Amino acid sequence: MNLIASDARNDLVAILDGFDVPAILVSADYEILATNRHYRESFGAIDDQETPRCYRVSHGYDVPCDQAGESCPLEAALRSGNKERVLHIHQTPRGREHVDVEMLPIKAEDGQLKYFVELLKPVPVASAESGNADMVGKSVAFNTMLEHITRVGPTDASVLLLGESGSGKELAALAIHRASARADHAMVTLECSGLTETLFEGELFGHVKGAFTGATFDSPGLVEAADGGTLFLDEIGDVPLDMQVKLLRLIETGSYRPVGSRQLKRADFRLICATHKDIRKMVRDGRFREDLYYRINVFPIRMPSLRDRLSDIPLLARSMLQKMDQSGRFRLLNSAVKALQQHHYTGNIRELRNILARAMVLSNTDRIDDAVIRECLEIDAGEQTSMQETLTDLKTNEKQYLQQVLQAFDGDKEEAARIAGISVRSLYRKLQQ
Repeated sequence: MNLIASDARNDLVAILDGFDVPAILVSADYEILATNRHYRESFGAIDDQETPRCYRVSHGYDVPCDQAGESCPLEAALRSGNKERVLHIHQTPRGREHVDVEMLPIKAEDGQLKYFVELLKPVPVASAESGNADMVGKSVAFNTMLEHITRVGPTDASVLLLGESGSGKELAALAIHRASARADHAMVTLECSGLTETLFEGELFGHVKGAFTGATFDSPGLVEAADGGTLFLDEIGDVPLDMQVKLLRLIETGSYRPVGSRQLKRADFRLICATHKDIRKMVRDGRFREDLYYRINVFPIRMPSLRDRLSDIPLLARSMLQKMDQSGRFRLLNSAVKALQQHHYTGNIRELRNILARAMVLSNTDRIDDAVIRECLEIDAGEQTSMQETLTDLKTNEKQYLQQVLQAFDGDKEEAARIAGISVRSLYRKLQQ
């Protein structure tokens, strides 16, 4: 280990103690020279009997991170000469945890980079091991998504979460909210799917007494409830086109009017939106306002599908089972995990959760093996096959429909053609075919 005088080491520790997060001083050859109090409390004391290298202490690697297939902030800072930041999974006394690593280079008088201050900020919204965290994973795709969350969370930027249904967009929105300065206020969610323009406006802005039949009292909307906190609009792509202009005005000015009121109200909130649709295509097709799209798409985050993070399934499945099985009775065997990894998920995390819930019901013992998982998957396959068997070709469906219409009108072909929206001649032709 580098020989540093006791007084100098004490000075280094005092400087590091000025940071309110775990911090270490590292040399250009990866040697840990000093740690602060927050680091020792979070990660434990470092054994300095042998030269402690940051990659060995934090990850258990024998080589620097970039040689072990990961991004290395120290190597990146050496190349750029500037501050660098990455998300890593570190070994801690509590197990493996996600850590937001920030590397600050220190230049000597000759301009050479000799030392680096490494700040390590734990990411409590996710876990790299089975536990109580809502978000679980350690794959490259998961870590990339989580790094984006940790970067944008402390800001007030609007976020657009993109990804398939069931990929965890609402959990990501909650993680962003919890990482923000608004975490002490509410995160209010509006599910936009299936809402008419009237319902959407009423839910979002609220209404006053007498605004419509049955409005016997003032009712505040979700915008008012989100004041000071976060407004999460799930499935933003389903917002009626006519309503999008009012939503745009709300985002641009922070002002709105409850339904039936002339009073202008204001709200201060952070906006997070989510959709599983190709919203850029919707803009091109004229089904989504372009100006609104650019307002909500300040910082897009792509949520990986479960097919993109199959290596997370062992961790995800065991973590889910642990939460669902309050008795702690069931155990997932390795053969079951392999069977789960071979499945093609269209419903993503929701589908995996359903399979595990089904396995708990079907298993005759406390051990869930691959046979039970295959039985669970066959149920879905059977339902799909049954549905496919009932489907017929378009011409057959059309003929059955026309015959039903004719029967309903006692064979009156003119009336049947009118209801079907075709000419009598076309009706005759289609029935003959």
